[in-house]
Amino acid sequence: MTARDPIELELFRHFLVSIAEEMGVVLRRSSYSVNIKERRDYSCAVYDAQGETVAMGDHMPVHLGAMPLSVRAARAALELGPCDVALLNDPFRGGTHLPDITAVAPVFVPGLKRAAFYLANRAHHSDVGGMSPGSMPLAHEIYQEGIRIPPVHLVRAGKLDREMLGLVLANVRTPVEREGDLRAQLASLARGAERLTALVAKYGLAKVQANMRALQDYSERMMRVAIGRLPSGAYASEDCLDNDGIGSDPLWIRVRLTIEGGSATVDFSKSDGQAAGPVNANYAVTLAAVMYAFRCLIQEDVPFTAGILRPIRLIAPERTVVNALAPAAMAAGNVETSQRVTDVVLGALAQAAPELMPAASSGTMNNLSFGGFDPIRRAPFAYYETIAGGMGASAQGPGHSAIQAHMTNTLNTPIEAFEHQFPVRVARYSIRRGSGGAGSNRGGDGIVRDLCFLVPAEVTLLSDRRQRGPWGLAGGGTGKPGRNTLVRGARRIKLPGKTREQVRAGDLLRIETPGGGGFGATSAARP
Repeated sequence: MTARDPIELELFRHFLVSIAEEMGVVLRRSSYSVNIKERRDYSCAVYDAQGETVAMGDHMPVHLGAMPLSVRAARAALELGPCDVALLNDPFRGGTHLPDITAVAPVFVPGLKRAAFYLANRAHHSDVGGMSPGSMPLAHEIYQEGIRIPPVHLVRAGKLDREMLGLVLANVRTPVEREGDLRAQLASLARGAERLTALVAKYGLAKVQANMRALQDYSERMMRVAIGRLPSGAYASEDCLDNDGIGSDPLWIRVRLTIEGGSATVDFSKSDGQAAGPVNANYAVTLAAVMYAFRCLIQEDVPFTAGILRPIRLIAPERTVVNALAPAAMAAGNVETSQRVTDVVLGALAQAAPELMPAASSGTMNNLSFGGFDPIRRAPFAYYETIAGGMGASAQGPGHSAIQAHMTNTLNTPIEAFEHQFPVRVARYSIRRGSGGAGSNRGGDGIVRDLCFLVPAEVTLLSDRRQRGPWGLAGGGTGKPGRNTLVRGARRIKLPGKTREQVRAGDLLRIETPGGGGFGATSAARP
């Protein structure tokens, strides 16, 4: 391998990352839904000719780690020519869950008959059909969760396939919003292709591709160095989801982590089987969580490329909760099970490097979706959001409060935008004081969010850590579990962590999210 000029390599790293970031800006600013425009529930990335990651935007870890498998599926299933765009959301072909729709585009350069690069973005659409508004239902099988899209052409030679678009829009509750968001994804890819071709025109294809390979190799070297600093040996960790939303038994995720030199084997063979409810994760989601957890080992600012995964061997047996097969329901695997996979991998790494790893964070995205009919606008509405919690404390300091941790990286929806678009009012939005675990460094606090419905609606909650709070480290205390409550007049109704409810006009939904675990013995706590 020829050594690259480090200054040139750093320049190309920023060139490529800036393309992914600009794709994200275009997607956000041209989108219709508050979920993309305000919460920024999307991700963009750049890939080489083989579909391997070379640059990511500062977006969603659960999207970015899984998205290469969707790019691979699109390349395998379709002949993608110049100005084509593929669309897919199938969780069994690299997708995460059905609301996350991925668009993949090849990038051609003059003189080549095959694609020189690929671009992709993934956006969470607030509704893709299914049995519940927001498409995050308490389903038993994936067919109840919404429209499932295998790799298909949405654009051919620059021309939108209106029949395919019409098929998708006929299966959702909010077609105008969906079309707007899909067109925003196309605009994002067009901008990325424009920037990539300009980069090639300026520096030449050979130099761009050589620096892409060098960035991947550099990430691999840095990952091997980080793993090599850990003591060789085997480390085991386990944690559970409260339940699958259908039954009441916890679902256990168990990992055995083996460190040997500069490589690692991550084995989930003893995890529970795939569930009846919607908490199943696929291989892509589990891979994304593992990739994220190991990236946390690297203290330096390292390119987030495919090279990070090269030293890591993942074992996730089929038909387990971390690698479920069709027709398993998948809605919460991306958002809840990914968090627990992260927790157990970080828990195993904490045994090898306690000074680097934090206590458990809230461990749930506290997913809220609802929908109904707005009599003022005379139109149906559907909404989805995740609600932040407390971050786990570490040797470096206390955990942050009211923050999205680990596999999610979204913002909240501003109250003004929320109340403007939906017949719901935010009655309270505050930090849940004292919910973080005790310790010499306290865990961060969660959030209290009260929503008052002005019209009847169907509400789905997919949340976890309602039975057991996030664990502490090094003697630190457990964070408080979350709590969901429906206030109807003088009644306070305790709701399960995963539930589907019909709310009335005037009902108030209170969601209290978990705090993070503490770090260090309480006796050593500072005032």
